[in-house]
Amino acid sequence: MINTSFLEKIATVIIQDYSDRLAETTIILPNKRARVFLIEALKKETTHTILSPDIISIEDFVQDVAAIRAVDSIELLFEFYEVYLSVTEKQHQQSFELFANWAKTLLQDFNEIDRYLLEPSHVLSYLKDIEDIKKWGLEVENKTKLLENYIDFWKLLPLYYESLYSHLLNKGIGYQGLIYREAVNNLNHFSNTISNRTFIFAGFNALNAAEEKIVQHLLALDQAKIYWDVDQVFLNDPYHDAGLFVRRFKENWKHYKSNHFEWIVNDFSQSKNIQVIGTPKTIGQAKLAGSIIENIISENPTTSLDKVAIVLGEENLLMPVLYSLPSTVGALNITMGYSGKNNPSQILIAKLFKMHTNTLSRKGDSYVFYYKDVLDILTHPLVEPYANTYNLVKIIKENNYTFITHNRLFELNSNPSVLFQLLFQKWESSSIAVLENISALLLLIKENFSNDNEEEKIAKSFVFAVFKVINKLINYYSKHAHIDNIDTLYAIYKQVIDVAEVSFEGEPLKGLQIMGVLESRVLDFETVIVTSMNEGKFPAGKSQNSFIPYDVKKELGLPTFKEKDAIYTYHFYHLLQRAKNIYLIYNTENDGLDAGERSRFITQLEVEKQSAHNLTFDIYNPLLPASAYTPMVVPKSDAVMERLKEIAATGFSPSALTSYIRNPIEFYFQKILRIREVEEVEENIALNTLGTIIHETLKALYDPFVDKFISENDIANCFKLLDDEVLKQFKLVYKEGEIKKGRNLLAFEVAKRNVSNFLRMELESIKNGDSINIIALEKTFEREFYHPDLPFPVLIKGNVDRIELRNGKVRIIDYKTGKVEKASVTLKSWNGLTDELKNDKIIQVLAYAFMFEPFAKDVPMEVGIISFKNLKSGFLPFGFKEEKELTVNVTKEILNNYLNEIALLLKEIFDVNKPFEEKIN
Repeated sequence: MINTSFLEKIATVIIQDYSDRLAETTIILPNKRARVFLIEALKKETTHTILSPDIISIEDFVQDVAAIRAVDSIELLFEFYEVYLSVTEKQHQQSFELFANWAKTLLQDFNEIDRYLLEPSHVLSYLKDIEDIKKWGLEVENKTKLLENYIDFWKLLPLYYESLYSHLLNKGIGYQGLIYREAVNNLNHFSNTISNRTFIFAGFNALNAAEEKIVQHLLALDQAKIYWDVDQVFLNDPYHDAGLFVRRFKENWKHYKSNHFEWIVNDFSQSKNIQVIGTPKTIGQAKLAGSIIENIISENPTTSLDKVAIVLGEENLLMPVLYSLPSTVGALNITMGYSGKNNPSQILIAKLFKMHTNTLSRKGDSYVFYYKDVLDILTHPLVEPYANTYNLVKIIKENNYTFITHNRLFELNSNPSVLFQLLFQKWESSSIAVLENISALLLLIKENFSNDNEEEKIAKSFVFAVFKVINKLINYYSKHAHIDNIDTLYAIYKQVIDVAEVSFEGEPLKGLQIMGVLESRVLDFETVIVTSMNEGKFPAGKSQNSFIPYDVKKELGLPTFKEKDAIYTYHFYHLLQRAKNIYLIYNTENDGLDAGERSRFITQLEVEKQSAHNLTFDIYNPLLPASAYTPMVVPKSDAVMERLKEIAATGFSPSALTSYIRNPIEFYFQKILRIREVEEVEENIALNTLGTIIHETLKALYDPFVDKFISENDIANCFKLLDDEVLKQFKLVYKEGEIKKGRNLLAFEVAKRNVSNFLRMELESIKNGDSINIIALEKTFEREFYHPDLPFPVLIKGNVDRIELRNGKVRIIDYKTGKVEKASVTLKSWNGLTDELKNDKIIQVLAYAFMFEPFAKDVPMEVGIISFKNLKSGFLPFGFKEEKELTVNVTKEILNNYLNEIALLLKEIFDVNKPFEEKIN
């Protein structure tokens, strides 16, 4: 049986000692979370119906004492900015963004000063004096404007504090520190008005100076009792941080000079199984937590998991842990909210901000969107099904629109939906108008969800979370109209959404409990699984987010990282205090963003090991598969064979043959399944697009000379038409793409240069006496291929770039925009021609020779490549090199040898027993 939990002990005391005046009793706990568990404990303790005592958190109690409403950090920042503007001369006033950078830190310091009841003018003038001493040696004439402003800033701190304090008090609102200070000031009045009430403080550890004063005041008047939950192991060890605060209170409080200190327990040294398990990375920890829960269930299938808690050292582990839990878990209670930051509706709003802020940053008369921003929004899952913009997306992709004006966008989508209009409405008016536009947009998105669908209900709650944030901002902005800048609005939105959370629904007292470290306060569990037991995560480590230096904090009694670590230490050891089975999981990886060495708490457990503790250490490594990837294998079904026969009848292109050699699976996808690549906007001209432009330009320039001999004059004419023709082809191929600047302008110039160099080479050869008669340009040829090894004839079909009669010999040319060397078109042996991809150019050009052979009659024929990146080599003819003799003419023997190799390749493609097997490079 578990040692009686702390809340059960409190319930017993309340029922025994206060049952006759429960209505006049208030129980104050460290957090709201524990309230539900205390009510449950009271319910179990009593046999008849009673009225529950008032149970509140310490923060709510202090607000009641002070009679001041707490404001959130963003509203406080707005209020502070208003005060700042009122006390700062016009010429020295900063924009809200600059102000916010230092104001947040300053507000934290004001908060600490007030919570610890320090004299603000003393602390803040102390800071000014420190800065003065730093600049001691500077002569007056050496002080720059920047330095003077810096020193003035420190001088102004007391004024900022006093002005903000009185401004907030007048409004009846405040930050936590102000409320605590006012609560202390109001103590006598408060205790007089509630003289008949009894306050029970339960489960506290670290109290700030204001809380100490309030509790001691009520104790002195005999209006309160306080029950600690501290183990004698921590209390009696003067160096143990888990007892740091309680030791101080026990020694220093006047109350304990004459009263007994309650309660010191002896639970930690009892028998415990503690397993320390290291595993790589964050996901490894989540998987491990899931498998521990699975083992607990499999060992005892009827066990109730409500005494089992998973405590997450890092909140971002929540999702991986939920996905790692076994399906047998059943009831589940998650006491932490899910961050509003990464859900679909927030991502949509973030993208909307990005699109419009980018647009506003482009100075110009027209409102110009960047295509990626537009497509990001139009293809978002909350927009795509409802905006009716499929055609618009297609037009943008097909026409390479890189930048689209607001007017053009609405022209292209002539019948816009209301959703589309809200998304692309100009953000040229005030911030409130923008927020109202987003608010209307979220309401419209909400209408698209059904209440019957579970997944849509979840999506709806995310939309609602963002909607609440937007409405909160509308509220702020309507009160503070002077902060009106879209960039500032976005910065504030990001801060607010960071702390926005979507709560999980669940039955708090049933099933497995998943919580953060702070939520675990005051609660006791039998089995505890703690993740992220690494330095920097658990404990959180040093973070110096303050203008007050460490030594000043130490002197004035403000908490430093030492005290913050002690708070974490108490939370950690309290989790372990009454638990029987404890699993501490840490990340074994020491490098990377998400890592750190093993937590000091684990070392402490090891060094200060209690005799009844069974402490074990394990490292769990995930099982690694023997092979990271298994190549795909697709057998040839009847349907595949039918499709292959269809291709054989309509035509195999040389590129289809080389795609099979490159990777049979690629051939299967492209030719059998006919899967095309998705159309994307080409922001920068792709190499294949550039190739198309050069091909088309040459075709257009040479078209007038088909069936004619080319003269020097003809080429000179081509030079004159060159620029206009390249531009025309760019417009045809690249459509609306931007070619006047950037990389595309360079590509445009490269295309002109390539064609110009080609024409120069052509002119040179004519001057040298070559007679060139163009037979065909960009023409498709086909020829049936019969072979005894093939089950049926196969049509070979392809598009030839250029065929000419040069000096009495037929020359078939394939243009390549990439670099091709002579070796790529020279063959030494026919064996294995179709086994290697490096022979792809040879397979291609000889296919053209085979197709044109009937038209060439008996005229000698050569085939080859002109490479635009290797124009100095001129025409690169195919050559067969046997020993030392090189044959460049395509003879009957060469063609027969080539066709035998192609027949072998086709036979493999048509072999029903040979599946398509993926080639891994």
